[in-house]
Amino acid sequence: MIEVKGVTKKFGKLVAVDDVSLTVGPGEVYGFIGPNGAGKSTTMKVLACLLTPDSGTALVDGFDVTKDGDKIRRILGYMPDVLGVYDDLTVEEYLHFFASAFGLPRKNRKGTIAGVLELTDLTEKKQSMVDSLSRGMKQRLGIARVLVHDPKVLLLDEPASGLDPLARIEMRELLTELARMGKALIVSSHILSELGEMATSIGIIERGKLLFSGSIEDAYRKMGVGDRVRVKIEEPDEMLIPVCAAIKNDARISSAEIQNSSLVIEFAPGQKSHHFLIELLIAKNIRIASFTPETPRLEDAFMSLTKGQVQ
Repeated sequence: MIEVKGVTKKFGKLVAVDDVSLTVGPGEVYGFIGPNGAGKSTTMKVLACLLTPDSGTALVDGFDVTKDGDKIRRILGYMPDVLGVYDDLTVEEYLHFFASAFGLPRKNRKGTIAGVLELTDLTEKKQSMVDSLSRGMKQRLGIARVLVHDPKVLLLDEPASGLDPLARIEMRELLTELARMGKALIVSSHILSELGEMATSIGIIERGKLLFSGSIEDAYRKMGVGDRVRVKIEEPDEMLIPVCAAIKNDARISSAEIQNSSLVIEFAPGQKSHHFLIELLIAKNIRIASFTPETPRLEDAFMSLTKGQVQ
């Protein structure tokens, strides 16, 4: 659906995007991660046919961004990080305007707009003035706008920016639903925990270079992170210190530390069997209150994979 090979984009001497390659298929959510100025927005603008790459190729559903711009625009929805709205229109009028701009036949507009309003949970706001909407509702309206022509591909630049926790959850659920519909999504965000919960794959970019592209699990493997568990024991806190020291000596354990009256233990990469740890604790007459697996954080992968790799 989206195929980028060796794309480079320069602005004078500044290399904004440097030999970037990535692929995104139907039903996939590609989380695009990087600091401000890393090249995320520039890459999206190339795919949206707003910028021409200096080298490399970028295909959207088989169409070349340098030759087939009109065809790509019919199947692509692009939401920039700063979304302009017409404040003197109602929500419904705003969507009618863009449906007309996308060339939807007049007879189909009413039904199409009703559908995207329902999908984005804005039906009850259709007669509200755009300038009366909250930030979260304006972001959802931005999603509705890029959906009126039913695109196969969505490029969403910081769609959760500035949203409160509830609005971020609602946005995540909406994007997950769009992926279930078979659309290919590239979503950039600084809120890495949100991407970790909905992305099927990620790309980590810094100073124009794509440092990693693949599944989140592959990112964890590349950074050498093993499985992690939190063990709560039914013993006095002073018992944690010798137990922690003993566990650290096992070659199957990467690290062990005490946090909030619990042991947080990271297994060596590739170590999938955890039974030995339970047996080790029982052998030391330690009573286990709980044994809870913990998922590595996407923030950890980002910090590990970007550290010192781009100068």
